Order: sequence, then C-alpha cells, then structure tokens
Amino acid sequence: MCTPSFEEAVRLVLDEVSPQEPENVTLLDSLDRISAMDVSAPWSTPRYDNSAMDGFAVRAADCVPGTALPIIGYMPAGAAVHPVVKDGTAIKIMTGAPMPANCDAVIPFEAAEEVSGTVRLRKLVAPRQHVRFTGEDIAAGEAIVSEGHIIRPVDIGVLASFGKKTVAVYRQPKVAILSTGDELVENAEELAPGKVMDSNRWAIAAAVRECGAIPIVLGIARDNAQSHRDRIEEGLQADVFITTAGVSAGDRDLVRGMLGQFDVRLVFRGVRVKPGSPTCFGHRGSTQVFSLPGNPVASLIAFEEFVKPALLKMLGHKRVLNPFLPAILATDGCKSAGHAKLLRVRLEQREGMFWAWSAGKQDTGVQKTLLRSDALALLREERISFAAGETVGVQMLNPATAELVDAVIRLTPTTRHGATDIGSVRSGVTSEINIGCA
Repeated sequence: MCTPSFEEAVRLVLDEVSPQEPENVTLLDSLDRISAMDVSAPWSTPRYDNSAMDGFAVRAADCVPGTALPIIGYMPAGAAVHPVVKDGTAIKIMTGAPMPANCDAVIPFEAAEEVSGTVRLRKLVAPRQHVRFTGEDIAAGEAIVSEGHIIRPVDIGVLASFGKKTVAVYRQPKVAILSTGDELVENAEELAPGKVMDSNRWAIAAAVRECGAIPIVLGIARDNAQSHRDRIEEGLQADVFITTAGVSAGDRDLVRGMLGQFDVRLVFRGVRVKPGSPTCFGHRGSTQVFSLPGNPVASLIAFEEFVKPALLKMLGHKRVLNPFLPAILATDGCKSAGHAKLLRVRLEQREGMFWAWSAGKQDTGVQKTLLRSDALALLREERISFAAGETVGVQMLNPATAELVDAVIRLTPTTRHGATDIGSVRSGVTSEINIGCA
C-alpha cells in the first residue's frame, strides 16, 4: 500500500464519505444544521397589498398639493373588512393593513395635515409610494432555503412565516472516540510516575462537537488484545470511529492489527505529512475509521486536516475544506525531504498581507505552540528549504476567520519580498524563533 501525499490523503478521505440520510427536526432544533432539501414558498409574501407606513391611503391621481380629501374611515392592521374608497377621498390606515382596492399610495402622517375630518396634502404623491405589493418580498414557488444551506435564525423566521413546523436536515453522525495505552489515566489522583492524563479524548470530542457531530467517548483501551477488542467492537457501531495512538510500529501498538481482525478495510496507512504521518483511514461497511497519532498536537492537527472535512461532508456542508490563504514567511524555514510539513504560526497583517511567524518550538510534544497559533503554514513536499519573504499557504485555525478572509483574499503566485520589507515587519516583534528542519 503506497503512502499518499497530504493532498492525496484528503482526496481519498472525501471520496469515501457521503452526506448522512435526512431527518425531520423542529424549527428550533434545525439551527446550525444543514438543509437536506430545497424548501419553496407555498404562497407569496406579502399575501396582499398592504401599507408600509401609518398614514392615509389615497388615489395618487386625486392628490394635488393644497387639496383637502375627506377621511371616510379607518383601517387597522389585521382588518378583515375592506371599505370602498371613492375617488377624491382618503382613509386612515396603519402599517400592515390591507390596501383598499381603489387606492394606490399612502401618505405618511408626517407628510400631511389632518384638519376637521380631512387630510390636507403638502406635496405631490407618487403612485405606489409606501405600499408593499403582493409577492414583492417572496413569490410563491420561490426557494426560501436551498439544500446544503446552513440554517440560521433568519431562515427559521422565514420558514415560520410560511407555517413550517419542521425542516429536513442531514442527520448528525455519531462519532466514537477511543484512547489507547497503559500510560493513560483519567484522574489526576492516578498520576503515578510514567502516567499521563488522557487529554486526547476531550480535545477530539470537543472538535467533533464543534463540527456539529455527536461525540461518544469510549474511554481507554489498555495495551492488551481483549481490552482493544471490546472497545473497538463498540466503536465500530458508530458512524465514525476515531482511535488515538497505537498505530505506529511498537510491540504495544495494537490498533492497526486489531482493526484488521474486525475486517476494517484500510484506504491508506500513513500520510506524507508532519505532524500526523502515522494517520490511517479505512472503513467497515458504512463506518468510517480514523486512527490518529497519540501525541496530542499531532492528533488535533490530523483531525483538522482529515477527520473534520469528512464530518462536514457527512453533515451536508458544501464547503468542507479549510482553504490555504497567502502569507509571507517572516523567517527562513527548512524541512527534511519526502513529506510536507505543517508549521504552527502566528500571523500579523501589514499593508494588506499576512506575515507568518513561528508560534514557538515545532516539536509535537509542545502543546503551548498550538495554543499560541493563529494558523498552520504548509511547507510543500517537493522542497526542503524556504526563504524569508516567500509566499506560502496558511490555514486559519479559527474557521470563522478563515471564511471571512477567504471572501476577500485569493491565492497569489509565489513572490519574494526583500529584507527591507521583512525588517519593517520585524520592528514590531520582540523575538524571533527559527523554524526547525524536521
């Protein structure tokens, strides 16, 4: 089995997954879910011509400045009776009230003077002014929610205005999460020498929930076949099964072999990228299986690059990849041959461009660097050295920021920036950390 490149591995994952089946949920429960079908307006809105202002409904042709029109009645919002307004008369009308059939304009109270049962006009009146006409907002049959749309409060309000009580959305996948290793403990009281807290399960569960899927925490599989067998059998009942650790070549790395015993078909075993190179992906039936590294930093980065796009596609999202946006390297960088590298970086914006600085030590055992990071910078596989001033792709770790920035910035050809440009940016930075070459 060939080890795929970073880009190939992402494609292989997305080729294997599909959106979940639709389910009907209540309007309120549909918030932030993905619509599974187009929804069309069953009727036009407004359903009838109505006043857009408090004022007087009139025929525009009768309105000459200085003229006084007799007021023949009153139309509140919700009125069921529509009086006949004869030529040369007016009717007092409230916002939202149906327009009388013979009227084609509304004069706001502030634009007229009411005197002794008449309305005196101060200026010319244009036909159709301050009238909301049938269907001018949404026409019958017009799409109000499209398949693949993320449902927001405004969508729920519009759906409710058409009498909808439920909406079809893609089902949220259930994601089972399993940590592995005898060194892991669940409580600080158990921290004997050689033991570490199991943080992966909580970080991965939080990332799953952030995507909109449902995390199921299975606990810890100990380094023996029976413990692995019991927990893996349970995990394979979910839509997605994620394991952390146990996928390398050590004598206690049991996950890969045990998955084979459960007939999990591997799509790839390892990826040419660091962090995350031990990542495996496969499936058994409809269950997608991801085996991530045990190192907390590598595990989260592998989730971001491979698991998150899969979950977003299963949830029905149309846009599932976090784009790489252009940024200028502020320091020289290098890496070893044969793989891509994802650097944890901080970003500064100067003169319309992002500049990328190492967020700290790039060892995968250093979690603080990821805490400080704004983005991941991609050093591509085909090169080993990168000079300060070159443009590289950076992937925002805040998805909301990524969408906003991507709306206004597009990848540009690789360019070089001189030392003077870099120096001007460095002037505001207190320290500089070189990028390692691992």
